[in-house]
Amino acid sequence: MQSDVLSPLDGRYQAVLAPLRAVCGAAAFARARVRAEAAWLLVLNTLHLPGFAPLSAREKALLEQLPQLSEKDLQILYQIETVGDKKRPATRHDVKAVEYFVADRLAQAGFAARAHWVHFALTSEDINSAAYAQLLSDAVGWVLVPALEKVRKELSARARRAAKQVLLARTHGQPAVPTTFGRELKVFETRLGRQLQQLKKQQISCKAGGAIGAYNAHQAAFPAVNWPQAAQAWVRLLGTGRKNKLFLSPLSTQVDNRDSYAELFDTLRRIHVILLGLSQDMWRYISAGLVKQKTVTGEVGSSTMPQKVNPIDFENAEGNLGLANALLGFFSQKLPLSRLQRDLSDSTVLRNIPVALGHGLLAYTSLLKGLQKTQFDAAAARQELLCHPEALAEAYQTVLRAAGVPNAYEKVKAFTRARAVSAADLEQFVYSLHLDEKTTKKLLALDLCAYVGLSARQAGGKV
Repeated sequence: MQSDVLSPLDGRYQAVLAPLRAVCGAAAFARARVRAEAAWLLVLNTLHLPGFAPLSAREKALLEQLPQLSEKDLQILYQIETVGDKKRPATRHDVKAVEYFVADRLAQAGFAARAHWVHFALTSEDINSAAYAQLLSDAVGWVLVPALEKVRKELSARARRAAKQVLLARTHGQPAVPTTFGRELKVFETRLGRQLQQLKKQQISCKAGGAIGAYNAHQAAFPAVNWPQAAQAWVRLLGTGRKNKLFLSPLSTQVDNRDSYAELFDTLRRIHVILLGLSQDMWRYISAGLVKQKTVTGEVGSSTMPQKVNPIDFENAEGNLGLANALLGFFSQKLPLSRLQRDLSDSTVLRNIPVALGHGLLAYTSLLKGLQKTQFDAAAARQELLCHPEALAEAYQTVLRAAGVPNAYEKVKAFTRARAVSAADLEQFVYSLHLDEKTTKKLLALDLCAYVGLSARQAGGKV
């Protein structure tokens, strides 16, 4: 761990976030920009432009390999932007630095005549939007979705195992009716699964078209070319092999509309709200002694209370989900906005997208770890349920209604509300109603631990 980092994402949690850093860190962003420039040259090669001789096999191979930047390449790229050299001063412009880097590489390989075609008719935002689209697609498809699927599968497996393990459900924090622990987990798994399907289908937009998105420069140079069609081919090439598809915004200003970004971030926010609810419920089950945590040798729960095993994984998840959603909510509101055709207030915001995704990934990792360290205490849950026979009040008033007993709800309410009720009290209450034999037997046969409705079936995914 580095000692001088500002963010715990690059310090304390560096190892956990390695998969995300590989696809949307600074190096990945540089590679995505170079890939966009190289892909545009490959598209230009298909247009039969006057003065653009067909690319040789060697040139095509170079362009396809160019995005695989080494650490030395990254340093050269950074130097072009910030320091410069004898050939040219520092660009102080990151995309222009990418253009010069690609042109230099072509020249070094003996293809200097191609240099003036690099970045032809493009604006910086064409390259940036293509790069961010690649990063978002890779982050979602290769990192976030697999991590979330692990959480979903863990929930599904645990729901099946605990399908019949009874639990006292609480509404407004108060004893309500019996359920099963498996069913309660299945609720979260089902909700997460639905949002995951939307996340997997999410497409990421990018733009082309130059300074204001209208292909002005393109048309001025070569009016006979179908430039929107060429841009579509560019986006398809950049999207090849990616799980989340890229698409070209049909109309934009100098910047991409980024409505697809807002859609993506809002889907992630919904997922995070679901996981936040799960984290908080697990915390409550642990605090109530209904869920036990496995101890880890050498792990300290408190600096002064050695008996404690804190629910730190669920607390860590909760904190990081909140951080991620604060950023994602801001992104959804900020990034689709641009003053007239372009303003630059989005630039530093865009660079923080990986930060929000990092906090999300941290939360998924912590939540999964927390789930795997816990075990439902079926005996403790059953005992708690048996201490609350009034949880059958719903069943009693419903059976009485079905039997046509007048004021059934009011009678049960008067007997059970705001008082301790024992199983013997309930039995006495039934006899005091002087019901017919069938209804009396039906009420007396109600079993607190069996009154779970379809909970077991639902936990197994059968309803």
